[in-house]
Amino acid sequence: MSTPRHAPVLQSRVVALLAPALAHEGAVLVDCTLGLGGHTEAVLQQCETARVIGIDRDTAALRLAGERLRPFGDRFVGVHAVYDEIAEVVADQGLDHVDAVFFDLGVSSMQLDVRERGFAYAVDAPLDMRMDDTSGPTAADVLNTYSAPELTRVLRDYGEEKFAKKIAFAVVRQREVEPFTTSARLVELLYAEIPAPARRTGGHPAKRTFQALRMEVNDELAVLRRAMPAAIDVIGVGGRVVVESYHSLEDRLVKRAFTAVTRLDVPEDLPFLPEGSEPFLRLVTRGAEVADEHEIEQNPRAASVRLRAVERVRPALPQTRHSRGVTR
Repeated sequence: MSTPRHAPVLQSRVVALLAPALAHEGAVLVDCTLGLGGHTEAVLQQCETARVIGIDRDTAALRLAGERLRPFGDRFVGVHAVYDEIAEVVADQGLDHVDAVFFDLGVSSMQLDVRERGFAYAVDAPLDMRMDDTSGPTAADVLNTYSAPELTRVLRDYGEEKFAKKIAFAVVRQREVEPFTTSARLVELLYAEIPAPARRTGGHPAKRTFQALRMEVNDELAVLRRAMPAAIDVIGVGGRVVVESYHSLEDRLVKRAFTAVTRLDVPEDLPFLPEGSEPFLRLVTRGAEVADEHEIEQNPRAASVRLRAVERVRPALPQTRHSRGVTR
């Protein structure tokens, strides 16, 4: 994501992957993770006839991105939605398909920078972590209401935290004394529960727990699981879906979704390819692309990025199209 101080990750490569699908007059991109509009701005500058529908669940991001992108007039429209609602957003814009879809997954730089949002463990702040801060449970709600086994699951599955059970039971003990409300107390607990040798490797000891809580609060993996087939369905022939992910669980979901629509569904030993059995999409990237050393030096957030893209080469069959990930 982007602010004037934060360069969008792999911006040039993302635009290069999207540009072939946006080369014709009236082409439409859906930026499903608008943030402050850095990637969208680059697309609007370099694909001069394209339009962008920007989706974000964060109302503050929509407002700031709208100001940034105002010079592009009606070539940009912002929509307050969660990105698994892409089919409904496209339909509401009077379209039956779009030409490209882009995802830059995870938390945005703006959300990390605004102390009150509670995403960052480096400063003491309310334990919120909601990407849409107008609704839903907060990270404090999770810490103060989930059982120890539920907290263990969240920390283990979403944070890949080796000490998930130990941390979860410590949280339950401590909240009986006083509920968790701010990040500093949680960070203090993590320093106490994670053994010193483990704290010396793998970055800040709070990193995995904060990531896990954020993913749970925002239901990120379930939303992504629904969004991938919906995004694939909404592109027309020649359309592309481009995804940047920063977490192994996210990248695994994207890889599975792309593999499912690009593989041949015929026996390997078949001597010929029956007409109509070709995949509906093709892989544009060979595996997952990563940032080079120069990009990582300029933009540390790029260190963990995995970039994948697919392109539709055949029209979708009506009976195989999806809505929010459900076949109809």
